Amino acid sequence: MITNLEKTALLIIDLQNDFLHPDGAYARGGQVCADIAALPAKVKPVVDSLRAAGGWVVSTQFTLVPGKGGEPFISPHLKKLRPFLGKGDFVPGAWGHALVDALQPADIVIEKVAYSAFYETRLEFCLRKAQIETLLICGIVTNGGVASTLRSAHVRDFNTILLSDGCAAFSSEVHNVAIQSLSAVSQTTTCGEIVRLIGKS
Repeated sequence: MITNLEKTALLIIDLQNDFLHPDGAYARGGQVCADIAALPAKVKPVVDSLRAAGGWVVSTQFTLVPGKGGEPFISPHLKKLRPFLGKGDFVPGAWGHALVDALQPADIVIEKVAYSAFYETRLEFCLRKAQIETLLICGIVTNGGVASTLRSAHVRDFNTILLSDGCAAFSSEVHNVAIQSLSAVSQTTTCGEIVRLIGKS
């Protein structure tokens, strides 16, 4: 499952303050989810174990690029889905854009503007330079950023391991269907099992 921990990265998808924190953009917009809020505590043991073993922590962070006057560029489908998003949300360098405190610091931080963290970003460049071969993938949402990023990693011949309980969606049913679908292209396990395997390596 993992052959070299120093060439392994935990790829954290979008576990940012604006998504998870009670003062973040989603909470202000009334979009809260207990399963999503619980993720940092589940992922933290993986972060700690992998860091101690010489592995990497990579955070991909959803970004609303500000244009004139700070008004963000928002895709029409996202604006329709999340009409509360606006100026000041997910701004690069701002508190809301950052990885949640519990999982800090990341070794590599990647701004992303679409579901896949590989789309028009420097993610692949950084992973290749760091000689990373295996990606432990977690974050939100299972059927969106996680699924798109995992499939993009798969076609680029990275060894992928999906942490099924390290991901969540706004619906447990949607999450479960996504996990089942992704298991066709990726190894799938739990955070606890990965911590156990890292400890044995």
